[in-house]
Amino acid sequence: MTLDDRPDPLSKRRLKAWIRLLGVTRHAENTLREFLRVNHDTTLPRFDVMAALWRRSEGISMSELSRMLLVSNGNATAVVDRLEQDGLARRTPKPGDRRTILVALTEAGLAQFETLAAAHEREVNRLFATLTDADLDALTEILRRARQGETR
Repeated sequence: MTLDDRPDPLSKRRLKAWIRLLGVTRHAENTLREFLRVNHDTTLPRFDVMAALWRRSEGISMSELSRMLLVSNGNATAVVDRLEQDGLARRTPKPGDRRTILVALTEAGLAQFETLAAAHEREVNRLFATLTDADLDALTEILRRARQGETR
């Protein structure tokens, strides 16, 4: 057995940490999903689409939107169709390229999203209220390193 073949003594702990991270993520997502449904008569996917459109106020193509949200074009289209029906989003041809359609929030969509975003932030704050400033700094650093694939 070479050095590279030996089991990593932290392997099981890393696996348990991953499972805990998934559990926290699922709990938070389910809580936010229910919060948006019950308190704001909306869905998490709709909120996510509106957030992406809010970040790109100049408009975004459907393919860019799908990539940003890591969902299929069909899923994004269904949500955008409903937002458009509700007067919260609009589709317009891209200047200079009429084959590309840009999606953006309307004024009503911007106003509704800003209300939803404030309520969402308050609920996330409530969910993680036990985390201190130091906890958040440590967690941010840990997640940054994990995302970069650093181990130490």
